[in-house]
Parts: sequence; C-alpha cells; structure tokens
Amino acid sequence: MRVLMLSWEYPPHVVGGLGKHVADLVPALGRQGVEVHLLTPRWAGGLPEEELEGGGRVYRLDPPWTQGDDIHTTAWKANLVLEGKAHTLWEVLGGFDLIHVHDWLVAFAGGALKHGHKTPLLATIHATERGRGRGHLTSTVAQAIDRTEWWLTFEAWRVICCSEFMKGEIRAYFQVPEDKMDVIPNGVNLPPDLPGGKEALLHSRGMYALPEEKLVVSVGRMVEEKGMHILVAAVPRVLAAFPAAKFVLVGKGPMLEDLRRQAWALGVAEKVLFTGFVPDEERDRLYRLADCAVFPSLYEPFGIVALEAMAFRCPVVVSDVGGLREVVVHGETGITTYAGNPESLAWGIVHTLAHPEWTAQRVEAAYQRVRTEFNWDRIAQRTVEVYRRVVEERRRTSW
Repeated sequence: MRVLMLSWEYPPHVVGGLGKHVADLVPALGRQGVEVHLLTPRWAGGLPEEELEGGGRVYRLDPPWTQGDDIHTTAWKANLVLEGKAHTLWEVLGGFDLIHVHDWLVAFAGGALKHGHKTPLLATIHATERGRGRGHLTSTVAQAIDRTEWWLTFEAWRVICCSEFMKGEIRAYFQVPEDKMDVIPNGVNLPPDLPGGKEALLHSRGMYALPEEKLVVSVGRMVEEKGMHILVAAVPRVLAAFPAAKFVLVGKGPMLEDLRRQAWALGVAEKVLFTGFVPDEERDRLYRLADCAVFPSLYEPFGIVALEAMAFRCPVVVSDVGGLREVVVHGETGITTYAGNPESLAWGIVHTLAHPEWTAQRVEAAYQRVRTEFNWDRIAQRTVEVYRRVVEERRRTSW
C-alpha cells in the first residue's frame, strides 16, 4: 500500500504532540509494509529528502516567504508548495492509495489532491482551535482555522481522533457522524534500560536540586492551556507540607516571563527553576531523575507528555482534562487532580512524594500499560486497518 502523508511538523521541526506522533507513526507504518511518502514544510532545516522504512521517503519543501502573514495565510501559502510537489510525485510514482493529513495546517493541499486525483482523504485531528480556546473563538484568524477544521472533517473519508475526548469534541463542534470516526491513541517508544539505573545519573542531579530535595518536573509549552501558572500557584502549598521539594519547569513560550514573575511574587523563586528549551536527551534525563512529573493542563487532547514520563517509570500527577483522563487512571497508574485548582494539584504532588510505596506500585502499573497499550507497532496496525477499510470502500465506490 502506498500512502501520501502531509504534516506541518516532522523532525527536526517538532513543536508539540503532532510532530512527535508523525515522527513515530511513519517508521512504524513502514514496519507494517506501508510505503509512506511524507510531505512537510522545511521550517527547521534537515535534509530535503530522506529514505523511510517500507520504501517511502520524506520530502522537506522550502515554504514561501510569509513574513507578516497570520498563521492561516502562512499555512495556505505553504500548502501550495506541498500540493505542487504531490502532483509531481503522482506522475513519477503512478499514484497513491490514499492521502493522510494531520490537522488543518495541511488541509488545503489534502483537499485539492483528493478532488484532483479522486483519491480518498483521511484526516487525523490532534486538537481543535475551539478546544484550545475552551469553547471560544477569540479572533478572525481563530474563526478561519475553525472553518478550515470543519471543512477538513467534512472532506475526509474517515477521521482519526487520538482520544475519546477528542472524538466527542469533533462530534460536538463539527457535527461529524459517529460512524465516520476512529479512536487511535498516541504512543511512546520505551527507552532502553540505563546501565547503573538512576544512580548512574545522580552526578547530574545537582544541576537541579540539592541532595535532600525531591525533584518535581513539568515539561510543556509555556502557554495558558498547559496550566503552568496553576503549578506555580501550587508550589507554596506543596512546600508548606513538604519543604524538601524543588520544581523544574521545562519549556519555552510566551508566558515564560510571567511565570517567573509569579514565582517571585509568591516568594518561591528559589524553589522553581525555569530551564527554557532543553534537548530531548536532557528532558529524558530529568524524567529518569524526577521524583514526580506534573502535567496541569487546562486543555489536553491526549497528553503524550504523560506517556513519556510513564515510559521512564516516573510517577505522574495530571489534571483531569481531555485525553489525560484516558492516559492516567487515578490511583492505579498515577494521580489525577481537579483542573485549574492549585490546592488539588498540591495534594496530588504531596501524596506522591510522601507515600513512596504506593507511588512505586502506580509507577510499575503505568509502565506495563504503556508497554502493552501505547506501543507504536500496535498503533500502526490499527492505523493500517483504517487504511485498508478506506481503500476497500473506495474500490467499491464510484467517485
């Protein structure tokens, strides 16, 4: 089977969960015998073309000059480049069985190619603009993105959602029929065992915390929907109950300076370290070292960061929103807390730090769940099942 895939993100350009999803899904599909040809804008460099498992290729295309344009216009212009390359590939390769696009950012090219080549379009929706605004569209650009998302779900032969939460959101916002959607979760690759275990990393722990301090880590973009301000607000409450704690917040974003000011205003700045961007290797080191990983999101379609921490056998505390409620089972694989509630979040952190025996049981249960339910080969198999269904339905249908 030959699939044309379009994605706004692909390494080295990875901003969030979408980029991670595509980066891991593509090689897993190759292992299933799917020949994937991926088109993506070359925002962050990388080789123009790369070979993939299964006989496919990655094509990184230089987008047009878009300085001063809003994101909707920028995406539309970049899609013209993607579409042009796709038409060329169609002629060279002799066509594709289906087109698979990830989110609205590549919908324009996907829709044009669908109609131009009478080939079914499959869409994976990772998040929605209205969801990020928690039900509101606060600008004309947001309204344009929302309309594009609706159009994409309408044009798609089938829609893949990463969680039951997202399925419900898409059904409510875009009136997509229940029988047109499939829920296939994100996944994570299990890290290799580290020779010497956590003890081998203790020499680097001093960069973040004193020997007697418990290390609490949070990784995410510094934007409102990730709830980092809720975590900072919870810090004094945690310290009141558990003074030997140190908080490390990893990531960058427009709220970073506001969060630093918040920590100073609360008198806990010496207990909160903002690292900004760190490479994946350093993030993974922190997961191995941490006594607790916290994800206090206000909106989270899935919550792949929680899976990543669980894969490193790091205890997790999350808010009970969106896909996080499906990834983390309260009391079994982690602790869930009330979203937007610093007191509840502080309780979850303190409980995790103060009861290491219970925490260890949850950590092992979480690791086993990640290993069995959220591995990429299983996710790729389920994706291929959807591919085959679409291809077979197309074969029996006149355009």
